[in-house]
Amino acid sequence: MLPSQALSPAELRQRIRSGDHRGNTSGFAQGFVQCNLAILPAEWAADFLRFCQLNPRPCPLVGMSTSPGDVALPPLGDIDIRTDVPSYRVFREGELVDEVHDIRELWRDDLVTFALGCSFSFEEALLADGLEVRNVTQGVNVPMYRTNIPCQAAGAFAGNMVVSMRPFRAADAIRAVQICTRFPAVHGAPVHLGDPAEIGIADLSRPDYGDAVTLEEGELPVFWACGVTPQVALEKARPPFAITHSPGCMLVTDLRNSRLAVM
Repeated sequence: MLPSQALSPAELRQRIRSGDHRGNTSGFAQGFVQCNLAILPAEWAADFLRFCQLNPRPCPLVGMSTSPGDVALPPLGDIDIRTDVPSYRVFREGELVDEVHDIRELWRDDLVTFALGCSFSFEEALLADGLEVRNVTQGVNVPMYRTNIPCQAAGAFAGNMVVSMRPFRAADAIRAVQICTRFPAVHGAPVHLGDPAEIGIADLSRPDYGDAVTLEEGELPVFWACGVTPQVALEKARPPFAITHSPGCMLVTDLRNSRLAVM
């Protein structure tokens, strides 16, 4: 049997669907776009779409279902959105109430799916340029933090941005900015470098999501807008029902990262 890292996106989704892979997806199906997930009742979908349009850095829209109740996302692959993500979070009235590996029993005919770009895609470009990505080196989920950076509101959807962090020395941080600027569909350039307190982060060793990574002497923490931001917006908006991915557990698509690059 192939190791998970060597599987194609379709093979990895089949392994996820069968329950054989339930962890995070960083470093898997290299070369292919991974997506954050938000699923909402149709009556909330227009405002959430507008929230994404107003906040493209944390919420870059890659795809969405063509009609309420549709479990497929044809442009992104042979996908059943109810089974093809390793772990889902279930929200009711804005409160996280459960974390599950399959949402078939929760599925409703009025649900609309949004697939949002993920930083795992630009990590590949950083690695290809010879830069170390610390969470990949250490084999952990990327650290993610709530900030004081406000998003633009759309209807009931509002809140502050969540960011992911990767440490680099100054010269490598500059190179990372140059590389990631070419990938606006997967968060683009960093939103902040340096002092985390300036964006409301008190302690890098205690991320709100994911795992802490080592920050070596002489390195700068570099922060990117993160697709967990919609989960904060859901907490503010308090829709009666919503589903997201669990942080780090992404929808792996058949769309190649190279198609998202701006040359």
